[in-house]
Amino acid sequence: MTSDEPRQHFFESQRLRLAYWGWGDPAHPPCICLHGGVDHARSWDRMAEALSDTYYVVAPDLRGHGDSQWAIGGEYSTSQNVVDLMALIDRLGGPVRVLAHSFGGHVTFMAAGTFPERFHSIVAIEGRLAGWTQRRPFSPDLLRQAVVTRRGLETRTPRVYPSIEAARERLSQQNPRLGPALARHIAEHAVRPVEPDTGEAGYVWKFDNWARPGVRNEEVSLDEAKAFFARIDRPVLYVVGGESGAKQNMQSAAGHFPNARALVVAGAGHWVHHDAPELVIEAAREFFAGEGGSSRRSTGG
Repeated sequence: MTSDEPRQHFFESQRLRLAYWGWGDPAHPPCICLHGGVDHARSWDRMAEALSDTYYVVAPDLRGHGDSQWAIGGEYSTSQNVVDLMALIDRLGGPVRVLAHSFGGHVTFMAAGTFPERFHSIVAIEGRLAGWTQRRPFSPDLLRQAVVTRRGLETRTPRVYPSIEAARERLSQQNPRLGPALARHIAEHAVRPVEPDTGEAGYVWKFDNWARPGVRNEEVSLDEAKAFFARIDRPVLYVVGGESGAKQNMQSAAGHFPNARALVVAGAGHWVHHDAPELVIEAAREFFAGEGGSSRRSTGG
Protein backbone atom coordinates (compact mmCIF):
# COMPACT_ATOMS: atom_id res chain seq x y z
CA MET A 1 0.00 0.00 0.00
CA THR A 2 3.02 2.30 0.50
CA SER A 3 6.69 2.24 -0.36
CA ASP A 4 7.53 1.34 3.26
CA GLU A 5 6.82 -2.37 3.06
CA PRO A 6 7.07 -4.33 6.30
CA ARG A 7 9.56 -7.15 6.84
CA GLN A 8 8.36 -10.68 7.46
CA HIS A 9 9.85 -12.75 10.26
CA PHE A 10 9.17 -16.15 11.81
CA PHE A 11 9.33 -17.59 15.31
CA GLU A 12 8.67 -20.96 16.91
CA SER A 13 5.85 -21.65 19.36
CA GLN A 14 4.79 -25.12 20.46
CA ARG A 15 6.58 -26.71 17.48
CA LEU A 16 4.76 -24.46 14.99
CA ARG A 17 6.45 -21.95 12.69
CA LEU A 18 4.50 -18.73 13.07
CA ALA A 19 4.85 -15.61 10.95
CA TYR A 20 4.84 -11.94 11.86
CA TRP A 21 5.44 -8.67 10.06
CA GLY A 22 7.40 -5.76 11.48
CA TRP A 23 7.22 -2.03 10.80
CA GLY A 24 9.58 0.65 12.07
CA ASP A 25 12.68 0.60 14.26
CA PRO A 26 13.08 -2.49 16.50
CA ALA A 27 14.70 -0.19 19.08
CA HIS A 28 11.36 1.54 19.61
CA PRO A 29 8.87 0.27 22.23
CA PRO A 30 6.95 -2.76 20.91
CA CYS A 31 3.33 -2.58 19.82
CA ILE A 32 1.53 -5.77 18.75
CA CYS A 33 -1.45 -5.77 16.37
CA LEU A 34 -3.47 -8.97 16.81
CA HIS A 35 -6.07 -9.82 14.17
CA GLY A 36 -9.36 -11.66 14.64
CA GLY A 37 -10.58 -15.02 13.39
CA VAL A 38 -10.24 -15.92 9.67
CA ASP A 39 -8.19 -12.75 9.13
CA HIS A 40 -4.46 -12.10 8.75
CA ALA A 41 -1.68 -9.79 9.86
CA ARG A 42 -1.56 -7.60 6.74
CA SER A 43 -5.06 -6.30 7.38
CA TRP A 44 -3.31 -4.02 9.92
CA ASP A 45 -1.07 -2.32 7.33
CA ARG A 46 -2.60 1.14 7.55
CA MET A 47 -2.62 1.14 11.37
CA ALA A 48 0.89 -0.29 11.60
CA GLU A 49 2.41 2.17 9.15
CA ALA A 50 0.88 5.11 11.00
CA LEU A 51 2.17 3.97 14.42
CA SER A 52 5.61 2.86 13.24
CA ASP A 53 7.10 6.34 13.67
CA THR A 54 6.87 5.85 17.44
CA TYR A 55 6.70 2.08 17.99
CA TYR A 56 8.15 -1.09 16.58
CA VAL A 57 4.85 -2.45 15.32
CA VAL A 58 4.53 -6.22 14.99
CA ALA A 59 1.52 -8.01 13.50
CA PRO A 60 1.54 -11.82 13.79
CA ASP A 61 -0.50 -14.29 11.81
CA LEU A 62 -2.30 -16.39 14.42
CA ARG A 63 -1.71 -20.13 14.17
CA GLY A 64 -3.67 -21.50 11.24
CA HIS A 65 -3.92 -18.07 9.61
CA GLY A 66 -1.96 -16.15 6.99
CA ASP A 67 1.57 -17.49 6.59
CA SER A 68 1.67 -19.28 9.96
CA GLN A 69 1.61 -23.06 10.11
CA TRP A 70 -1.59 -24.98 10.65
CA ALA A 71 -1.81 -26.95 13.88
CA ILE A 72 -1.60 -30.71 13.40
CA GLY A 73 -4.80 -32.08 14.85
CA GLY A 74 -6.58 -28.74 14.48
CA GLU A 75 -5.96 -27.32 17.97
CA TYR A 76 -6.89 -23.63 18.01
CA SER A 77 -8.11 -23.06 21.54
CA THR A 78 -7.76 -19.76 23.35
CA SER A 79 -5.05 -21.22 25.60
CA GLN A 80 -2.92 -22.30 22.65
CA ASN A 81 -3.16 -18.82 21.14
CA VAL A 82 -2.20 -17.28 24.49
CA VAL A 83 0.95 -19.43 24.59
CA ASP A 84 1.81 -18.21 21.08
CA LEU A 85 1.26 -14.57 22.03
CA MET A 86 3.46 -14.88 25.12
CA ALA A 87 6.19 -16.51 23.01
CA LEU A 88 6.10 -13.47 20.72
CA ILE A 89 6.20 -11.08 23.68
CA ASP A 90 9.22 -12.97 25.04
CA ARG A 91 10.90 -12.40 21.68
CA LEU A 92 10.12 -8.67 21.64
CA GLY A 93 10.54 -7.81 25.29
CA GLY A 94 8.08 -5.51 26.92
CA PRO A 95 5.85 -4.50 28.42
CA VAL A 96 3.92 -4.31 25.15
CA ARG A 97 1.12 -2.18 23.84
CA VAL A 98 -1.53 -4.20 22.02
CA LEU A 99 -4.03 -3.18 19.36
CA ALA A 100 -6.40 -6.13 18.90
CA HIS A 101 -9.58 -6.98 17.03
CA SER A 102 -12.39 -9.44 17.85
CA PHE A 103 -10.91 -12.88 18.70
CA GLY A 104 -7.50 -11.22 18.93
CA GLY A 105 -8.96 -9.11 21.73
CA HIS A 106 -10.15 -12.24 23.53
CA VAL A 107 -6.67 -13.79 23.33
CA THR A 108 -5.16 -10.53 24.57
CA PHE A 109 -7.55 -10.32 27.53
CA MET A 110 -6.76 -13.88 28.61
CA ALA A 111 -3.02 -13.28 28.28
CA ALA A 112 -3.10 -9.91 30.08
CA GLY A 113 -5.22 -11.36 32.87
CA THR A 114 -2.60 -14.06 33.37
CA PHE A 115 0.54 -11.95 32.86
CA PRO A 116 -0.54 -8.33 33.50
CA GLU A 117 3.04 -7.22 34.10
CA ARG A 118 3.94 -8.02 30.47
CA PHE A 119 1.45 -5.47 29.10
CA HIS A 120 1.54 -1.67 29.01
CA SER A 121 -1.94 -0.87 27.65
CA ILE A 122 -4.58 -2.39 25.37
CA VAL A 123 -6.79 -0.98 22.63
CA ALA A 124 -9.41 -3.64 21.88
CA ILE A 125 -11.62 -3.19 18.83
CA GLU A 126 -14.83 -5.13 19.47
CA GLY A 127 -12.76 -7.55 21.55
CA ARG A 128 -14.54 -10.83 22.21
CA LEU A 129 -15.21 -11.45 25.90
CA ALA A 130 -15.75 -15.22 25.70
CA GLY A 131 -16.85 -17.96 23.31
CA TRP A 132 -19.54 -17.48 20.69
CA THR A 133 -21.94 -19.35 22.92
CA GLN A 134 -22.03 -20.10 26.63
CA ARG A 135 -19.85 -23.14 27.12
CA ARG A 136 -21.91 -26.18 28.08
CA PRO A 137 -20.81 -28.89 30.56
CA PHE A 138 -18.96 -31.73 28.90
CA SER A 139 -21.39 -34.51 28.01
CA PRO A 140 -21.87 -37.42 25.56
CA ASP A 141 -24.07 -35.20 23.35
CA LEU A 142 -21.48 -32.42 23.30
CA LEU A 143 -18.68 -34.83 22.40
CA ARG A 144 -20.85 -36.38 19.69
CA GLN A 145 -21.45 -32.95 18.16
CA ALA A 146 -17.73 -32.17 18.25
CA VAL A 147 -16.82 -35.47 16.59
CA VAL A 148 -19.38 -35.05 13.81
CA THR A 149 -18.32 -31.45 13.15
CA ARG A 150 -14.60 -32.19 13.02
CA ARG A 151 -14.96 -35.37 10.96
CA GLY A 152 -17.04 -33.39 8.50
CA LEU A 153 -14.20 -30.92 8.03
CA GLU A 154 -11.92 -33.74 6.87
CA THR A 155 -13.89 -34.09 3.65
CA ARG A 156 -14.84 -30.45 3.18
CA THR A 157 -13.64 -29.00 -0.12
CA PRO A 158 -12.42 -25.40 0.13
CA ARG A 159 -14.12 -22.92 -2.14
CA VAL A 160 -11.90 -21.97 -5.07
CA TYR A 161 -12.01 -18.38 -6.32
CA PRO A 162 -11.06 -18.01 -9.99
CA SER A 163 -9.14 -14.78 -9.33
CA ILE A 164 -8.01 -12.45 -6.57
CA GLU A 165 -10.68 -10.06 -7.80
CA ALA A 166 -13.33 -12.67 -7.01
CA ALA A 167 -11.91 -12.99 -3.49
CA ARG A 168 -11.99 -9.20 -3.20
CA GLU A 169 -15.67 -9.19 -4.14
CA ARG A 170 -16.36 -11.73 -1.40
CA LEU A 171 -14.64 -9.52 1.19
CA SER A 172 -16.61 -6.51 -0.02
CA GLN A 173 -19.83 -8.49 0.46
CA GLN A 174 -18.82 -9.26 4.04
CA ASN A 175 -18.02 -5.62 4.75
CA PRO A 176 -19.55 -3.20 2.21
CA ARG A 177 -17.72 -0.31 3.89
CA LEU A 178 -14.39 -1.54 2.53
CA GLY A 179 -13.15 0.55 -0.35
CA PRO A 180 -12.05 -1.37 -3.47
CA ALA A 181 -8.33 -0.68 -2.88
CA LEU A 182 -8.36 -1.86 0.75
CA ALA A 183 -10.48 -4.91 -0.07
CA ARG A 184 -8.05 -5.82 -2.85
CA HIS A 185 -5.06 -5.41 -0.54
CA ILE A 186 -6.62 -7.60 2.15
CA ALA A 187 -7.59 -10.22 -0.43
CA GLU A 188 -4.08 -10.39 -1.89
CA HIS A 189 -2.68 -11.40 1.49
CA ALA A 190 -5.64 -13.60 2.45
CA VAL A 191 -5.42 -16.17 -0.36
CA ARG A 192 -2.92 -18.62 -1.82
CA PRO A 193 -2.89 -20.40 -5.18
CA VAL A 194 -4.53 -23.81 -5.35
CA GLU A 195 -2.04 -26.67 -5.21
CA PRO A 196 -1.01 -27.60 -8.79
CA ASP A 197 -1.74 -31.31 -8.36
CA THR A 198 -5.46 -30.66 -7.81
CA GLY A 199 -6.00 -29.95 -11.48
CA GLU A 200 -7.91 -26.77 -10.64
CA ALA A 201 -6.76 -23.19 -11.08
CA GLY A 202 -7.57 -20.34 -8.72
CA TYR A 203 -7.18 -19.27 -5.11
CA VAL A 204 -8.31 -20.45 -1.67
CA TRP A 205 -8.27 -18.70 1.70
CA LYS A 206 -5.09 -19.23 3.70
CA PHE A 207 -6.79 -19.90 7.04
CA ASP A 208 -7.41 -23.41 8.33
CA ASN A 209 -11.09 -24.38 8.54
CA TRP A 210 -10.38 -25.90 11.96
CA ALA A 211 -9.62 -22.36 13.17
CA ARG A 212 -13.08 -21.06 12.28
CA PRO A 213 -15.36 -19.69 15.01
CA GLY A 214 -17.72 -22.43 16.11
CA VAL A 215 -15.14 -25.12 15.33
CA ARG A 216 -12.17 -24.14 17.46
CA ASN A 217 -12.35 -25.08 21.13
CA GLU A 218 -14.20 -22.29 22.96
CA GLU A 219 -12.92 -23.21 26.40
CA VAL A 220 -13.66 -20.04 28.38
CA SER A 221 -17.13 -19.00 29.51
CA LEU A 222 -17.94 -15.38 30.30
CA ASP A 223 -18.17 -16.12 34.04
CA GLU A 224 -14.71 -17.71 33.93
CA ALA A 225 -13.31 -14.89 31.80
CA LYS A 226 -14.37 -12.27 34.34
CA ALA A 227 -11.70 -13.55 36.73
CA PHE A 228 -9.09 -12.73 34.07
CA PHE A 229 -10.59 -9.30 33.33
CA ALA A 230 -10.43 -8.39 37.02
CA ARG A 231 -6.65 -8.92 37.03
CA ILE A 232 -5.98 -6.59 34.09
CA ASP A 233 -4.88 -3.48 35.93
CA ARG A 234 -3.44 -2.00 32.73
CA PRO A 235 -5.43 0.69 30.89
CA VAL A 236 -7.91 -0.64 28.32
CA LEU A 237 -9.63 1.34 25.57
CA TYR A 238 -12.60 -0.66 24.31
CA VAL A 239 -13.58 0.49 20.80
CA VAL A 240 -17.07 -0.30 19.55
CA GLY A 241 -18.63 0.20 16.13
CA GLY A 242 -21.74 2.37 16.34
CA GLU A 243 -23.45 0.12 13.77
CA SER A 244 -22.08 -3.17 15.07
CA GLY A 245 -24.60 -5.94 15.56
CA ALA A 246 -23.28 -6.44 19.07
CA LYS A 247 -23.17 -2.74 19.95
CA GLN A 248 -25.20 -2.88 23.14
CA ASN A 249 -23.27 -5.77 24.65
CA MET A 250 -19.93 -4.45 23.46
CA GLN A 251 -20.56 -0.95 24.78
CA SER A 252 -20.95 -2.27 28.33
CA ALA A 253 -17.85 -4.48 28.01
CA ALA A 254 -15.52 -1.83 29.43
CA GLY A 255 -17.27 -2.27 32.76
CA HIS A 256 -15.67 -5.69 33.17
CA PHE A 257 -12.17 -4.18 33.49
CA PRO A 258 -10.77 -2.25 36.48
CA ASN A 259 -9.19 0.48 34.35
CA ALA A 260 -11.11 0.89 31.11
CA ARG A 261 -13.21 3.23 29.04
CA ALA A 262 -15.28 2.74 25.90
CA LEU A 263 -15.18 4.61 22.62
CA VAL A 264 -18.17 4.22 20.29
CA VAL A 265 -17.38 5.09 16.68
CA ALA A 266 -20.41 6.31 14.74
CA GLY A 267 -20.95 4.84 11.28
CA ALA A 268 -18.63 1.88 11.84
CA GLY A 269 -19.41 -1.82 12.05
CA HIS A 270 -17.43 -4.73 13.50
CA TRP A 271 -14.23 -3.85 11.55
CA VAL A 272 -13.88 -0.37 13.04
CA HIS A 273 -10.21 -0.11 12.01
CA HIS A 274 -11.25 -0.50 8.37
CA ASP A 275 -14.40 1.61 8.56
CA ALA A 276 -12.86 4.58 10.40
CA PRO A 277 -9.09 4.11 10.16
CA GLU A 278 -7.98 7.68 10.84
CA LEU A 279 -10.09 7.91 13.98
CA VAL A 280 -8.76 4.57 15.29
CA ILE A 281 -5.16 5.56 14.53
CA GLU A 282 -5.51 8.84 16.40
CA ALA A 283 -7.31 7.23 19.34
CA ALA A 284 -4.67 4.50 19.64
CA ARG A 285 -1.81 6.99 19.32
CA GLU A 286 -3.19 9.22 22.07
CA PHE A 287 -4.09 6.31 24.33
CA PHE A 288 -0.73 4.57 24.04
CA ALA A 289 1.23 7.82 24.43
CA GLY A 290 -0.73 8.91 27.49
CA GLU A 291 0.18 5.80 29.51
CA GLY A 292 -3.20 4.44 28.49
CA GLY A 293 -5.15 7.53 29.42
CA SER A 294 -7.45 8.09 32.36
CA SER A 295 -8.95 5.27 34.39
CA ARG A 296 -12.32 6.98 34.05
CA ARG A 297 -14.86 4.91 32.16
CA SER A 298 -16.60 6.91 29.45
CA THR A 299 -18.28 6.56 26.08
CA GLY A 300 -17.56 8.71 23.06
CA GLY A 301 -18.58 8.67 19.44
